[in-house]
Amino acid sequence: MKRVYAKEDVCIGCRLCEIACVVEHSESKNAIRTYKTEVPRPVARNVVEERGPLTFSVNCRHCDEPLCVAVCIAGAMVKDEESGVVRHNEEKCVGCWSCVMICPYGVIKMKPAAKKVSKCDLCNGRTMPACVQACPNRAIVYEER
Repeated sequence: MKRVYAKEDVCIGCRLCEIACVVEHSESKNAIRTYKTEVPRPVARNVVEERGPLTFSVNCRHCDEPLCVAVCIAGAMVKDEESGVVRHNEEKCVGCWSCVMICPYGVIKMKPAAKKVSKCDLCNGRTMPACVQACPNRAIVYEER
């Protein structure tokens, strides 16, 4: 299955991937409206890690054996066996945040206002995730390895 991978040697830490993710998951799909008027604003589903000059974007790995699915008490985290994508059903989520605590990559985000979580869905419905498309240095790739 295709996954999002970071190439830290060319990432400049601009965080355009985070902005693209927030806008893609917003109601308006417009950067200015998303950041100025949407309350609550969507949460970026990727994280830009910074360690000195080293920066890179981290996304859900859509693990072969996802721990988040195993610990989800409500059945809100589900692995689509056909596509391999780990999906989150917000309507089933009870906000226990077990998935947040167990994710080894730290990419499942809490949405405290909604008492729910948010995670990468590979921009369901798009052929290329927004974070990958927005990266000016191609430091994020969407490919099968």
